[in-house]
Amino acid sequence: MSEPTSGAEISSGAPRRGTRWLLLGSLALNLFFVGIAVAMLVRGPPPPRHWHHNVFERVNRLADALPSADEKIVRDAMDANHAAIARAQDGLHDSRDAIRATLRQQPFKEDALRAAMAKARAARQTFDEVIQGVFASAAAKMSPAGRQALADWPRGRRRERNPR
Repeated sequence: MSEPTSGAEISSGAPRRGTRWLLLGSLALNLFFVGIAVAMLVRGPPPPRHWHHNVFERVNRLADALPSADEKIVRDAMDANHAAIARAQDGLHDSRDAIRATLRQQPFKEDALRAAMAKARAARQTFDEVIQGVFASAAAKMSPAGRQALADWPRGRRRERNPR
């Protein structure tokens, strides 16, 4: 028969197996975190937001991407209609501020919020009509290349979503 083993021999073997699994688990976990860190370094920080609440800033960025003659057409159209665009933009911003103020009111009044939202929709419609009117007039004077650049704005946008 086999010799009986002492308690010291049994207990010394058990921690070795447990230690082996602990070591493998620790190694796997470390590799996982290293992989995440490398992926984040390779990906880099998110790109900065390019959206600006001021339409004049957005149009300046857009105009910079146009051929020089078309850039002048857009900038001249914006300058000629600056007051109307600014009024429409201010009305839109004010209507959004009114919605936020209505949401903060105590006691809350649903009807007041609905009225503020209706005014915001009307202000948005007015803003869209003004700015789109300016661009429609400017586009009529632009070169085909300028209109193509306008259609592709922001840069890298797909040319057609559903080609026929």
